[in-house]
Amino acid sequence: MTQFRKLAAVALTATMLAALSLPARAESEAKLDAATTEAVTAKLVAEGYEVRSVGMEDGMIEVYAMKDGKKFELYLDDKFNVVKGGADN
Repeated sequence: MTQFRKLAAVALTATMLAALSLPARAESEAKLDAATTEAVTAKLVAEGYEVRSVGMEDGMIEVYAMKDGKKFELYLDDKFNVVKGGADN
């Protein structure tokens, strides 16, 4: 087998494995409903954050926000309490 064919086979295998794992990841992530997103946003805005996005990751609510010129990646529990995260800068 030539060097090119070996490289092509490795690339094809990696692409196929990545494609097979995508549906499993998509199904394992829960979606936030609009009411939860609005409630999280309202709570964090009241605390002085400028909320950029709200989603789910690893079973927690994930929020990207700005406050005092700093970027924050926050993780909240189901009661909207920050359980981990902080400023990125």
